[in-house]
Amino acid sequence: MLYVIGVDIGTQSTKALLVSQKGAIVAQASDSYQVDQPQSMWAEQWPQVWVEAVKKTIRAVISQTSITSTDIKAICVSSLYGGSGIPVDAQITPLYPCLIWMDRRADQEVADVKARVDLERLQAITGNGVDSYYGYTKMLWLKNHRSDVWAKTQYFLPPNSYVQYVLTGEIAVDHSSAGNIGGVYDMQARSWSGEMLNALGIPEHMMPERLVASNEIVGGLLSSVAQKLGLAPDTPVVAGGVDAAVATLAAGVTEPGNHVAMIGTSMCWGFINKHVDTKNGLISMPYVANVHEYNYLFGGAITAGASISWFREQFCQEEKQAARLLNDIDDHQLLEIQAKKTPAGADGVVFLPYLMGERSPIWDSNATGTFVGLSLYHRKAHLYRAVLEGVAFALRHNIECGEYAAEHLDDRLIVVGGAAHSDLWMQIIADITGYDVYTIEQEVEAPLGAALLAADAVGLIKNLDAIKDWRRLTRRAPVNKTHKVKYDSIFTIYKQLYVVMKDSMHTLKYI
Repeated sequence: MLYVIGVDIGTQSTKALLVSQKGAIVAQASDSYQVDQPQSMWAEQWPQVWVEAVKKTIRAVISQTSITSTDIKAICVSSLYGGSGIPVDAQITPLYPCLIWMDRRADQEVADVKARVDLERLQAITGNGVDSYYGYTKMLWLKNHRSDVWAKTQYFLPPNSYVQYVLTGEIAVDHSSAGNIGGVYDMQARSWSGEMLNALGIPEHMMPERLVASNEIVGGLLSSVAQKLGLAPDTPVVAGGVDAAVATLAAGVTEPGNHVAMIGTSMCWGFINKHVDTKNGLISMPYVANVHEYNYLFGGAITAGASISWFREQFCQEEKQAARLLNDIDDHQLLEIQAKKTPAGADGVVFLPYLMGERSPIWDSNATGTFVGLSLYHRKAHLYRAVLEGVAFALRHNIECGEYAAEHLDDRLIVVGGAAHSDLWMQIIADITGYDVYTIEQEVEAPLGAALLAADAVGLIKNLDAIKDWRRLTRRAPVNKTHKVKYDSIFTIYKQLYVVMKDSMHTLKYI
C-alpha cells in the first residue's frame, strides 16, 4: 500500500494526516499555538511557528506507524489565508510577522485605495473589492508604516508557500492563495495583474513569478529536511491552497452547485462557480480543483468559533470548573445542555457576531458585537444560544448573497470544522438557513483535502472525484419548518439591526 501526508496550517493549530491511496486515515496529529495580538484589531503570526508545527505533526504521524518512508509518496500543505503573506528578503528570511486574515489594521489604506484607484476596474480584473481583510491592503500598511521592512522585501509569501520553501528550497504560489490576496491577481488571465500592481504602488517583483495549480508538485523534499522528518529525500511536496477551499474539496465538492460552510475560529461558506461576482459582497479566487475553469466564491464571518470562545472565556468559569470536576463532560456540552432548553430565538435575544469588525457581506471593519433584546428574564443560556444563532444568521446572510451569484445551489449544506461537534448548532444552522445539514464522518476537513491533492499529483488516484470514496457524509439536521418560520422573521430583524446601529457602533469604537 502507498500513502500520502496532508497537512493544514490553521489559525490556532496545525494538523497532519497520513492517508492511504484508498482514503483510509492511518494516523493523525495536531499542534496548537496562539495568534499574536499586540494591539486592538491586530492579528499576526511569525512563520517559524508554522514551520515547527508542520515538522512536528509530520514526524508524529510517521512515528505512529511502521510504514517504510519510501511508501509515502507525497506531502501537501494547505494553510490559513495569510493576508499580507510573509515579507521575506532576498535570502528568504522573514522580515516581519504575517498579517493574517483576522488583522484589521489597514483601515487608512482602504480609504486611500478607494480615493485613488478605479474601483470598477479593480473589481472587474480581480473579482474582489476593497477591505482591510484583503492581503494587498495589509501590504500597503507595511509600505506606509514599516518602510524599513518594505525596502528589504523581495517577496510576500503565503503561509503554505513559505513552508514549502523551507521543505524544498523552491518558491511558488498556488492560484487560490494568489487570488485570495485580492487586488493584485487577474481572475480571467490567472496571473498577477501588472496593471493593478502599478495602480496600487506594489512592485511586481514582490509577487513570486511561479504560479501553480493546487495539485502541482512544487519540488522535492530536501535531504537535510527529509532526514529530520523520517521521509525519503526528494519526496514530492505539493502546492495545496487556502484552507477553506481545500476543506471544501475534502467535503466532496468537485462541481458547480455544491456548497460548504467551514466553521472554526472564523466561518467561510463557499461554492464553485464558473463566473465571479463582484456585486454581492463575496470573495473570489480560483478553486483548488480544475483551477483554470472553476472559481471558488465565498463569504465569511471573522469571529464564528471565536465568538463562542470569547463568551466561554469571559462568562463561563462556573461551567469550566464543573467540567473539570465531572471529567467525562466539557464546558461546551454543559452550555449546550442549558441552551437546548431555551426556545428557538433565545426568547428575543439577538447577537451580532462582529467582535473584530466583519467581512462579507457588510464589509465593515468598525462594526462591533452586540446583544439586543436583553431583559431581567434572560439567563446565560439565552445568551449562549443567541451567540450560536448569531453566527448562523451571519452564515445565512452570506448564503443569501451567494444565491444571487450561483447558477444553482444543492439542497443540502455540508458543514465542516469544530462547529460540527455540536448537535444543537447543526440544528440551529439547518433551521436558520433552510438547508438540511450534512457533516463529514471523518471530521478531518482541510488535511484530508490536502492529502487528496497529494495523491492526485503523484497519480495514486484516478482524479479528484476520488474524494467521494474517501469521505462519508452524515445527515445531521433536517430543517424544522416551525423553527424556520420563526427564524425567518428574526433574520429580517438581524439585518435591520446592523443598518440601524452602524453609526453608533462606529462612534462608540472611537470614544
